[in-house]
Amino acid sequence: MVSPVSSEERVEPAAQLRELAEGLVLDRTLALVGLMGAGKTTVGRRLAVALDLPFADADAEIATAAGQSIPEIFEQHGECEFRRGERQVIARLLEGSPHVLATGGGAFIDPRTRALMKEKAITIWLKAPLDVLMKRVAKRDDRPLLKEDDPRAVMQKLMDERYPIYAEADVTVESSAGPHNTAAAAILNALRAYLAARA
Repeated sequence: MVSPVSSEERVEPAAQLRELAEGLVLDRTLALVGLMGAGKTTVGRRLAVALDLPFADADAEIATAAGQSIPEIFEQHGECEFRRGERQVIARLLEGSPHVLATGGGAFIDPRTRALMKEKAITIWLKAPLDVLMKRVAKRDDRPLLKEDDPRAVMQKLMDERYPIYAEADVTVESSAGPHNTAAAAILNALRAYLAARA
């Protein structure tokens, strides 16, 4: 379920982000795409606060719908079944009112899910360098695609395969090792330029 962002997340410099977002009106959902570790969920929550929109995390929604964690779905049913469920959940979320949606790393890679997102959302690619991604994913051990002897090699392979596809997103924003608010601010500025050009 798409949910409001909790009051604990409304911390400074959230006011600066709200100022950047002033006057921005979205007629469709803002969907963040990119590799695991790019910061989609954290940045997405901050964008939701700034834009005064609900926030949804696709992976959390999938886990709730399945009654299983993402690693459990991968292990017991395989990636194909996970992608099918992911596509259904994202389709349902995109039918709702505009919100900020953080998607899993493989969502935009699936052709049918990508077509749906292109039709019904503004897609933002949060692009990050390998070192930044590895530093962030090292903090969690629940990444099914990184259960390998050499996670860095796996991540590099994913970058090589997926970056040309992520580049089809409406907007691309670089996510560095700096604060997540910096990426959120960059997205708001890029979004304003995108909406102005579309108008």
